[in-house]
Amino acid sequence: MFNAAVSELRHRPPATGGATRQASVHAGLEALAEQKPDIVLIHDAARPFVTAALISRAIDAAARTGAAIPAIAVTDTVKLVDGDGNVEATPERARLRIAQTPQAFRFDVILDAHRRAARDGRDDFTDDAAIAEWAGLTVATFEGDPANMKLTTPEDFVREEARLGAALGDIRTASGYDVHAFGEGDHVMICGVRVPHSKGFVAHSDGDVGLHALVDAILGALADGDIGSHFPPSDPKWKGAASDRFLKYAVDRVAARGGRIAHLDVTLICERPKVGPHRDAMRARIAEITGLNPSRVAVKATTSERLGFTGREEGIAAVASATIRLPWSE
Repeated sequence: MFNAAVSELRHRPPATGGATRQASVHAGLEALAEQKPDIVLIHDAARPFVTAALISRAIDAAARTGAAIPAIAVTDTVKLVDGDGNVEATPERARLRIAQTPQAFRFDVILDAHRRAARDGRDDFTDDAAIAEWAGLTVATFEGDPANMKLTTPEDFVREEARLGAALGDIRTASGYDVHAFGEGDHVMICGVRVPHSKGFVAHSDGDVGLHALVDAILGALADGDIGSHFPPSDPKWKGAASDRFLKYAVDRVAARGGRIAHLDVTLICERPKVGPHRDAMRARIAEITGLNPSRVAVKATTSERLGFTGREEGIAAVASATIRLPWSE
């Protein structure tokens, strides 16, 4: 239903704003009058941090009550002052709330309230809940979001930029590279997928160049050595080992430091075998090993135009990059 409503709006011209917030909202409501939605949410563009969860709460509250606003409790003592700045009264803090948006209403009742206010020349309301109250509606409250702050002053932007920076964390990107020569065999392991081929890899493990390059990229982003330092080729226990173990180990190293992987990218360099038919399977396998959504995994392939060892089909090379996020406390 929501997607259908949005699709319908795409074909309508935008409503023109008015001289005040109230006039702009009224114009927007009138633009929806023909469509007649059941519920409307009215949100301030100055609050860019609204979440899907808050929107869902708003819709549910409007469906239950007909008129509802998100609100958060006041933690500071509030004073009423006179024109000279002297305290007149101290309201009971337990009953005070800070109103936020999106404010949610049954469409017909809030449109009627705005129309009545316009007819009466009332253009001094600071939010839609105040118009609803004036029109005699009972306005309920539901749980707001402390992060859904309004950006009004330059100080607000400085504060929120600092908060976002802290939440985003320490973003690191590193690269990895690996190469393996062809030898006897009937398949090669590439990015965790068994690919039929007229040759195999000459390697201590399974020779998966794609996963090896990814491991080095992740370890590089952690500044934590390379694949050889963690899995020495001189150690017989890694003889013939499946490279998914190495990649899982690198992922666990990120998690152990409170981080997460944001994106992985691999480029395979070879004449044959052809990577295209196996690309999606490779992305899916890397995503499975790392616990990522496949949309965060890229696998590409290119040739070296018959130049060098890859051009002579003596082996395969891979370059990879990894983007990870770590806590700023690191």
